[in-house]
Amino acid sequence: MTTIKDIARISGYSIGTVSRVINNHPDVSEKARLKIMEVVEKENFLPNANAKLLKQNKSTSIVIFVKGFNNFFLDSVLEKIQKKLKENKEEANVIFLDESNNEIDDAIHICQMNNPKGLIFIGGNLEYFRKNFDKIEVPSVLVCATASDLGFENLSSFATDDYAGGRAAMELLVNHNHKHVGILGGFESKEKEQVSSLRLKGALDILQENHISFSYKKQYIQCRMTMENGKKAVQQLMENCPDTTAVFAMSDTVAIGAVRGLYELGYKVRDDISVIGFDGIEITRYMSTRIATISQDIHALAEKSVEDLLMRIHYPRKAVHEIVPFTIIEEESVGFAK
Repeated sequence: MTTIKDIARISGYSIGTVSRVINNHPDVSEKARLKIMEVVEKENFLPNANAKLLKQNKSTSIVIFVKGFNNFFLDSVLEKIQKKLKENKEEANVIFLDESNNEIDDAIHICQMNNPKGLIFIGGNLEYFRKNFDKIEVPSVLVCATASDLGFENLSSFATDDYAGGRAAMELLVNHNHKHVGILGGFESKEKEQVSSLRLKGALDILQENHISFSYKKQYIQCRMTMENGKKAVQQLMENCPDTTAVFAMSDTVAIGAVRGLYELGYKVRDDISVIGFDGIEITRYMSTRIATISQDIHALAEKSVEDLLMRIHYPRKAVHEIVPFTIIEEESVGFAK
């Protein structure tokens, strides 16, 4: 098995730097982070904490994969899922993965080592599912992304209509007369059904239908779903397009960072630049300027996912796919364009 020393040797960085990257510490250059994570993915490295967890838990428990660190929305979904599993007297092991990790390779590894009776994926890259999920035989659920087009009989999915949500977010801005809009978050993907791809397409379709021009190169800033990256992304956006009057952040975590980034540049949210997020995490309601958002039904996503998985563990049946409705939350962060 690949060790942290191997990652350090291959990447050319010290063990300390590799450790900080794996544990998502902020005091690492982006160049080092990208290089190390490239090696981590290529070598299919399983962090020591996760490997240790697997060795200690040889029981047939449920394993939960969380795709991303420091993502308030995914953490909220995880909390609800753990609570529901506990109510059903089910044990669960939780494994956190970087956004760039291949969760299916890790899941295959874990199935071989730990023989879990079920898997839950909170977030995920559909490209990885399409390539290798057929090697996983246990009942599984993908939460927050749809797997309806993948065709795996043991993989259910429960998600929000991300395309419609992206349309709703941009429509709110357009209805407030905004014609110079930036979009933050997510990365380009070959998978059209990827969450960020759907949100982006929905937003861009609204702009096109309203004959509002948009420069993909200048006005769409791709970034990881973290506050720090949201702050950097909005500052890059304002450098590219100083006439921007509104921002659609494709997650609330990015939106929170964007609000901070705008503040540091001297802008007032709502008065100068409107901001809308996506997810509906609780913290956005307690900020000095409450952030408008497309609110996903976290309770329903978690409850339906757990109920479906436990049902298929005990009573084998084909997977199901369901879209859970969202709510548009209009808050103080969106005002009319001047």
